[in-house]
Amino acid sequence: MAQEPVMDRQHRTPEEEAQKQTTRLVRELGITDSVRIDTIYRMHLKYAKFRQKGLTRAENMQRMQDIHTELQQLLTPEEFESFMNHPAEQPRRPRGAKMLAPTRQPLPKDSLSASPQ
Repeated sequence: MAQEPVMDRQHRTPEEEAQKQTTRLVRELGITDSVRIDTIYRMHLKYAKFRQKGLTRAENMQRMQDIHTELQQLLTPEEFESFMNHPAEQPRRPRGAKMLAPTRQPLPKDSLSASPQ
């Protein structure tokens, strides 16, 4: 799924943002209960209005944690696990950060001296 340009996201109303997020979540998790869908929409709308205020990085991180906490209460454990395993919810590396190669553990000395029999 292609990510939309940042400019489009910045110019959406909170209602449009909440509708888009709710539609994506409902589609990906297969939620059909209209009461749950409405509750999820209202939660997204509340946080979309906060986002419009131009939050600091720390405030935005807290907003994301609050969204995850509320979703954990609204979704079944299976739905929440599926939501958290979605690539969009995975932590991102800062731009320009290099991935470190895994370090190798040295073999124990006694395994080097033992000869196969």
